[in-house]
Amino acid sequence: MSQMNSPQTGVEPSVKPVGMDAILRIEGSETDLPPRGAGRREMPPEESHVPRSKAAGLPRHFWLGAWGLVLVVLIASFGLGGPEMGFPTTVSRTEVETDNGGTLVLEKSLRQVISGAIDEAVDWLTVEISWLFDGLSSVVAYALVTIEDVLKWIPWPTVVVALAVLAFAVGRWRMVGFTLFALLFVGFMDLWENTIDTIALMVVAVVISVGVGLPLGVLAARNRVADNLMRPILDGMQTMPSFVYLLPGLLFFGLGKPAGIFATLIYAVPPVIRLTNLGIRQVSAEAVEAAHAFGTTPFQLLMKVQIPMALPTIMAGINQTTMMALAMGTIASIVAAGGRGDNVL
Repeated sequence: MSQMNSPQTGVEPSVKPVGMDAILRIEGSETDLPPRGAGRREMPPEESHVPRSKAAGLPRHFWLGAWGLVLVVLIASFGLGGPEMGFPTTVSRTEVETDNGGTLVLEKSLRQVISGAIDEAVDWLTVEISWLFDGLSSVVAYALVTIEDVLKWIPWPTVVVALAVLAFAVGRWRMVGFTLFALLFVGFMDLWENTIDTIALMVVAVVISVGVGLPLGVLAARNRVADNLMRPILDGMQTMPSFVYLLPGLLFFGLGKPAGIFATLIYAVPPVIRLTNLGIRQVSAEAVEAAHAFGTTPFQLLMKVQIPMALPTIMAGINQTTMMALAMGTIASIVAAGGRGDNVL
């Protein structure tokens, strides 16, 4: 508050800071307001800090009924099948007469039925849609050969110096020393050609992975149904052994670099999808609400607010995709993809 002159004495009295309580007292409204903290619900520490699971909120009679059902199923299982009861896997049973007058029973299991259906589907795809796989194989092979020819055409001293300059920009002299040592070691050990092949395979695989993963991550972040559909598929892709991804590439593309690119793509694309989804979902609701208040369209909201704010998380996903592509690029040499994997194997 500014100081006020007294009209009686003309002396400027000392004015103390006036708090909210004094203002309320002057206005006579102090008694009309509830005391501080009134109306607040005091939560116990365990309720306010420890989230309760859905199972903890179920009533007691639910658990009594559930465990009673488990007990009934246990008793019925012992009565019907015994302690080592197996699954009923037989779908059909056929009796065939033999030449000596006997009877041979042929059983067909559920696994045989499903395996036969999968084999027929794969045969149909490889025959009827071979034009698509041949076209993709030609495009991927052309991109790989072009990158390899360009990198091999450039003299190796130029490549070494250029990478050393980039290393200095990133990590100064320590990074320069490590980069020079690694590149010269690879060259003098006669591994330069295979290293170029691995780099070309990585570049193509990472570009395709990012081109596929970013739109899928954005779709999963903006559509809950798509997120629920993609999540179990990504979980399965990340839990499968890496050698499994070589089989579909081998079936659809045959031996060669395109099969290695396809296997690397499947193995490396989940991180960029997951982290793009996570980064966009972690954008604060206040920022999104402010953008809506200014009348932004959904596309403007995505391109000017969500993606820029989620960029660090998205770049972490691209980094993980690059590392996984490098790991899979070595294993891909099993299907004749070439590169450093030939030296390892």
